[in-house]
Amino acid sequence: MNPDSGETQLLQQAATQAAENAYAPYSRFRVGAALLLTDGSIVTGGNVENVSYGLTICAERSALVRAVAEKGPNIRVQAIAVTNLNHAASPPCGACRQVLSEFVTPGAVILFPGDKGPELRPFAEIFPFAFHLDPQ
Repeated sequence: MNPDSGETQLLQQAATQAAENAYAPYSRFRVGAALLLTDGSIVTGGNVENVSYGLTICAERSALVRAVAEKGPNIRVQAIAVTNLNHAASPPCGACRQVLSEFVTPGAVILFPGDKGPELRPFAEIFPFAFHLDPQ
């Protein structure tokens, strides 16, 4: 997957559409995420803020929770796109990286706004030491 491929652009467009539906009345920082699952489907999510800021859910986790709710716990993510409507750098936070790490394929890639424009990286590069336990 490269930044200019049609598949990447489709994923990024889905993330942007999700950002338009984000609920961010406090920060006004509307983020969207789109997950490309191994079955070929795309699932999106937007950030949902709360006045008690710690209860806010990021777009990446919103999309992942939706994917599990719609398709079950055996989903696997092969690509992730994150975008925001503020045109600012926004790589996934540490909590999102950890939660996503349980569902990404070994070769999963992530596209996100960086300081100098879009960055496409292997997920393992942005979260090299994920905490894992073997589920029983």
